[in-house]
Amino acid sequence: MSTTSLTARPEAGTTPEAAVPARRERRSLEPGLLIGGILIALVALTALVSLVWTPYDPTVAVASDRLQTPSGAHWMGTDRYGRDVLSQVMAGAQITMLVGTIAVAIGLVIGAPLGILAGMRPKRAGALVMGGSDVLMAFPGLLLAIVFGAIFGGGTVTAMVALGIGSAPAFARVARAGTMQVMSMDYVFAAKAANRSEVAIAVRHVLPNIGGMLIVQCSVNFAIAVLAEAGLSFLGLGTMPPTPSWGRMLLDSQQFLGTNDYLLVFPGLAIAIAVLGFNLFGDGLRDRLDPKLRSR
Repeated sequence: MSTTSLTARPEAGTTPEAAVPARRERRSLEPGLLIGGILIALVALTALVSLVWTPYDPTVAVASDRLQTPSGAHWMGTDRYGRDVLSQVMAGAQITMLVGTIAVAIGLVIGAPLGILAGMRPKRAGALVMGGSDVLMAFPGLLLAIVFGAIFGGGTVTAMVALGIGSAPAFARVARAGTMQVMSMDYVFAAKAANRSEVAIAVRHVLPNIGGMLIVQCSVNFAIAVLAEAGLSFLGLGTMPPTPSWGRMLLDSQQFLGTNDYLLVFPGLAIAIAVLGFNLFGDGLRDRLDPKLRSR
């Protein structure tokens, strides 16, 4: 009685390796990461170009050009003082990138080391750091900036410092969670057994493994800082005139709603592009760097 083999045989002229090709994971670029990167590049390029060129001086008012609708001479129209809206939007990108960069840098420099310390010493230092983080998180960055503005006076520097301090707890929590995962790995136990110092372990093992998480948090906090700066300028506590600011432009456009809506549309669209770009970029980075989400 003949038996039938259950093993598939390769076809003639083929090798077993060719008959059963290995399945390889194809890692394509996430749409959110791509779109977010394009939007961020657009905002950054606008800020860089405005450093050397704008169609008109964004701070010079021309009385004869007041409230001109978009035209060939002024692509986005002019405001109530006769200033070119396109030039102000371009120059306002400088403030957006500056505030976001400095605020994120302050939050990262303060929060990440504290979070790593709390993760490496979870009992005493961890309880102290997380307790202080909980207290600070009770005051959102925007509220903290308002308090700072009332005490020290409004301005771009005050906004950057307040938003940076307000974002530090988020960085501390992310760094602590990542550090605690790394500290449970075998190679960390081996480093401890080799009498490596905590600083060496943090630099060699912890930072490289939580770097992706911190980068994602930077992108998310950048979007928050952009939106918060616009809100502070809208309230009169952020960037002061005559320095162009998207939030200040929204404030100046209030009394012309229904008659000159372009004064609201263009700075509002610029804020939306910047915030959407950093949010999409952060989500794309998270999906790219997280192995669990990538495997799905």
